[in-house]
Amino acid sequence: MSKASVVLSFHETLLHQSDIELLNGPYWLNDTIISFYFEYLEKVTFIKSQDILFVPPEVTQCIKMVTPDEIKIFLEPLKIEAKKFVFFALNDNSAPDMVGGSHWSLLVYSRDENSFFHYDSMCGSNHNVAWSFSSHLMSYFSKAGLIHFSDKECIQQSNGYDCGVHVLCNTKTLAEHATRNGEIASCDMTIKINPCAKRKEILALIHNLANSG
Repeated sequence: MSKASVVLSFHETLLHQSDIELLNGPYWLNDTIISFYFEYLEKVTFIKSQDILFVPPEVTQCIKMVTPDEIKIFLEPLKIEAKKFVFFALNDNSAPDMVGGSHWSLLVYSRDENSFFHYDSMCGSNHNVAWSFSSHLMSYFSKAGLIHFSDKECIQQSNGYDCGVHVLCNTKTLAEHATRNGEIASCDMTIKINPCAKRKEILALIHNLANSG
């Protein structure tokens, strides 16, 4: 697949035809597609919410690389101190200075609940990744005491490639719940997910934005 053709430039995200083709499936979603959707949620869907931050996957990868004292370099420009809910798309890439990996899961920090909540569509696969990343962030978020960590129940994927789609679906569901209720913990994550429909929804969204540009 050629990356020569740029389909959409949306704020900080540049989508190529090769990225778009991943949405046709059955393919694993890359950092660029997830970054685009996170940015769309921030700039469009939840533009009126001042409490939610969607951290791009490439920033999450950078945070993995640095010392706790350096985390602020990446998060403070995102005005994280004013956010109550922070969403991170995590992957199991063991080389943090490179994009890639084979499995995505979702980690949400809830300031008022003093908790990290982890949602993994292949239960247990990314537990160690999420725990390690949460531990890395803990000293930055908490000036005194510990922050709770919990693996939360969520719908499980039925194949080996839809983890990224589940992350996007879970992100929107949880952000909607957080906006309405001011908390994360009670959100019902057992509602059925249709990955094929979500892929088509994002494809249509990209084409609409491209045609209106």
